[in-house]
Amino acid sequence: MKPALAWRPWPWTFLVLAATALLVQLNPAWRDLLLYDRTALAAGEIWRAWTGHWVHFGWPHFLADTGLFLILGWLLERRHPGFSRWSLLLMPPFIAGALYLFDPAMQRYGGLSALNLGLLLYLALQGWQRDWRDWFWPAVLVIYVGEVVFEILAGGSGGGMIPFDDPTVRVATGAHLASAAYVLLAWLWLHKKPA
Repeated sequence: MKPALAWRPWPWTFLVLAATALLVQLNPAWRDLLLYDRTALAAGEIWRAWTGHWVHFGWPHFLADTGLFLILGWLLERRHPGFSRWSLLLMPPFIAGALYLFDPAMQRYGGLSALNLGLLLYLALQGWQRDWRDWFWPAVLVIYVGEVVFEILAGGSGGGMIPFDDPTVRVATGAHLASAAYVLLAWLWLHKKPA
């Protein structure tokens, strides 16, 4: 007799946000209204700090980002629901704020890649903490760091292996670094020892 599969709740938060990204992708006119735009943010359009992450530069960009987002949701929402849901609320404006303060050349930004990398980093840190002898999670961390180093060396040009529908778009390495900073700060805060 086969054991029944353990009930695994659906990652509803991630599914709803992925559906939101799909709606934005299906309505190209929404891009300009929702995209992280430095000038518009300075003019008070604060919603862009959140909504810019749901805008993508073409279908390949959308599929890669949203696919990974759903996989991470499936892994995170069951095991770390509090962290993942709070991060989906707080990490986007943290990333947008970091871009605004530290990367003035980044005029426009869109996509889930920074959120994905931050969530992946948290998952890897948690996985490695469960078993310090496990090789898988350190390998994920090395790949993560390698990607960011590659982006820095490449100067953020192009979309790596993902073609963007706008040739002026560059990889947002600053956003990827900001998501890492958010996760490291959150991880340290969550694991601080009581005084």
